[in-house]
Amino acid sequence: MPTVHTIGSIKIKLYYKDHLPPHFHAQYNEFEILIEIRSLEKYAGDLPKKQLKAVLEWAAENQEALMERWDKYFNEN
Repeated sequence: MPTVHTIGSIKIKLYYKDHLPPHFHAQYNEFEILIEIRSLEKYAGDLPKKQLKAVLEWAAENQEALMERWDKYFNEN
């Protein structure tokens, strides 16, 4: 699972061949959240409010790139 970006100590990760819907993982200390790429809605897990806000702001600015990476990772053999 490559880390595609870091925001301070928050790691943004995408898994190869992960399950649908298209989503990314954000990990911060003992917290992890899965966020749907298309809607930027929480899928599972949780983050503290300050870190969640930073992740969602970054994701909104990089939504298209995240979807492109998802497509690449999901379809790799």
